[in-house]
Amino acid sequence: MSYDRLPDFTNIGTWLRTVLFTVAVSLVATVLRSETWAGVPEEFSIVALHVQPPAVACLALLALLSPWLPRLPYRVGLVTVAALAVASAAITGWLLETGTGVESGAWDRRVFFALMTAGTVLFYFHLRGRALSPALTEARLQALQARIRPHFLFNSINAVLSLVRTEPRRAEAALEDMADLFRVLMADNRDLAPLADEVALCRQYLDLEQLRLGDRLRVEWHVENMPRDALVPPLVLQPLLENAVYHGIEPSPEPGTIVINIFQTRGEVHIALKNPLNSGGSHQSGNRMAVANIRERLALHFDEEGRLETQVTENQYQVRIRIPCKTAAWRART
Repeated sequence: MSYDRLPDFTNIGTWLRTVLFTVAVSLVATVLRSETWAGVPEEFSIVALHVQPPAVACLALLALLSPWLPRLPYRVGLVTVAALAVASAAITGWLLETGTGVESGAWDRRVFFALMTAGTVLFYFHLRGRALSPALTEARLQALQARIRPHFLFNSINAVLSLVRTEPRRAEAALEDMADLFRVLMADNRDLAPLADEVALCRQYLDLEQLRLGDRLRVEWHVENMPRDALVPPLVLQPLLENAVYHGIEPSPEPGTIVINIFQTRGEVHIALKNPLNSGGSHQSGNRMAVANIRERLALHFDEEGRLETQVTENQYQVRIRIPCKTAAWRART
């Protein structure tokens, strides 16, 4: 994943950070210009009137152009963003003067402020991309996988050994599932992958777990409205299912049900996972590593539009993931 790329101007997190930055700059400019503290509120309203409309107009233009901007070379994209910032400042300044009669100030200052704001915001997103770099994320992912592999491998091998003599064909199919699982676990998982692939991987994992748990493990899939081509971070669901089995099914001698519900609504993909809660206070701590890792990867790929929430009730543990529905066509543009 390259860091030399423009931010996603359709993302609400990009809008929120940009607007907050312009508000902060406006406040600093107000404090510097105002002669007394009592005059700060009035002065701030005047400054904000000149600063916020150009910022919002520029963001709206960039969002409209978002299908084409990622295709430009990075430096050309930077120049384009700066040019749109200046154009937005000029147009909103002219509309302010002609529509309200309010003086918009010196044009050279407006151009300088627009360029300074655009440059600072772009530099911030560049640094943020490096801070959320795949190097850090991948290191934590590998740590998570290192915890998964020994535990899961040991249990799976024992389950397969129990079938070798009595059900050799089933044992062979289980070994093929194990090979597919570990091929994904050992792959470069920094890029997004189709949701259908993640679900297929999870089905293989749960089939292997059912070899040793039998009827104690019950699974309900609700994927009738799942967008199969939606892109998700690999291993976004499998680690949560492993925790659901380890903490929700294994501790109890009674059968337990894991419910997975995946659907699309209003341009978003929702993934909901429910499992019994049988391990007392250790359940949440046992899930903490997987949840933190997935949250970080959602932030890396989707910023504020990627959410993971957990809820613990008296006898149930729930995880809800919400991400924008991006497809391969979207990835080709970025």
